[in-house]
Amino acid sequence: MQTAIEAWVVDELDDPAARVEGLRRTSAGFSRENWEFDLVRGGAREPLIARRDPVGSVLETDRAVETAVLRALAPTAVPAPTVRWSDPDGRRLGRPTVIMDRADGECDWFVLNGSRPLETRVRIAHDLYDRLADIHLVDWRAAGLGSVFDDPGQDAALRAVDHWESVLRRIQLEPQPELELILRWLREHARPAEVTTLVHGDFKPGNALLVGDAVSLVLDWEIAHLGDPVEDLGWVTNPLRSREHRIEGHWEPADLIGRWEARTGLRAPTGAVHWWNVLANLKLCVIVLTGTHAFVEGRFDRIHQPPVSLCRILLDMVDA
Repeated sequence: MQTAIEAWVVDELDDPAARVEGLRRTSAGFSRENWEFDLVRGGAREPLIARRDPVGSVLETDRAVETAVLRALAPTAVPAPTVRWSDPDGRRLGRPTVIMDRADGECDWFVLNGSRPLETRVRIAHDLYDRLADIHLVDWRAAGLGSVFDDPGQDAALRAVDHWESVLRRIQLEPQPELELILRWLREHARPAEVTTLVHGDFKPGNALLVGDAVSLVLDWEIAHLGDPVEDLGWVTNPLRSREHRIEGHWEPADLIGRWEARTGLRAPTGAVHWWNVLANLKLCVIVLTGTHAFVEGRFDRIHQPPVSLCRILLDMVDA
C-alpha cells in the first residue's frame, strides 16, 4: 500500500523526492478504509488521509460524486474536508480512493451526552446544528452542484423512496414484508418539498470533528445529494438516535428545529419531519441489509443481524 500511495503522490506532484511516512490503517469508518500518512517534501510534513472503498460495505457510493461535492463546498462557509487527489476508478490503489487533508480534532458520537458540563454540551449542540443549517443555506446552483445531481424539486420525498427501494431490491436476500408495508405507507403519505437544498444524508456528532468545544469539520459526504432539507432534520430527530442528538430537557427536537428554522428562514412542518423520521429508519434497515448481503457474499467481515427491532419501531411509527 505504501509503495502505491507514494507512487500516486509523486506522480500528482511531479516530485520524485516526495515521500510517504507513517502509513497506518485506522479503525475509524464503517463504510471506507481509512489510511493515515504524512507527505514529506521539501523539509515540510503534511498530514493526509486516503479513504479507499472496501471490498464490501454497508453503503455503495461513488467517489467521483463525493469528490465533486467536496470541491464545490471548498469556497463556502461549510467546514468540509479538503480533497487533494481523487481516483474514482481505482486505478491507483485497486479500488476507488480519495486523498484528503487530515485534520486535527476529536470525533465523539455521544458528545452531547458526554462528560462536559451541561452548558458546554448545549453550546456544542448549537454549533453542530448551525453547521447543518449552513449546509442547507449553500447556494448549490452557484456552487455547480446542479451538474452533479438532479434537482428532484417537489418530488424529493418520492425520489428518496424510489432510491432506497431500488437498493433494497438489489441486496435483499429474502422477502421483507414489514418493509413492503413501510414503503407503501411512505408513498401514500409523501409530502411535496417546499425547497431544494444540499442534503448531507448522514449528519451526526460522529461525522464531525471538534477542536476544543467547537465544530471544526463536517465529515462523510458520500451520500450527499439535492433534496428536501427536512430529510436531514428527520435523520437527526429520529427517536432511535436520541442519545446522539438530544440532551434531555435541554436540547430536544423542538429546540433543534426551532433554531434551524430561525437560522435558515425555512419551515419544517411537524408532519413532514415525522415522514422523514420514518424514511430514516427505512434507510437504516436497508443499510443493515446491505451489510448482511455483503457478509453473505464474503465481501464484509462484520456480521449484521436482521433489523427486527428497527422494523418494530417502523411499524409503531406508521401506526401512530
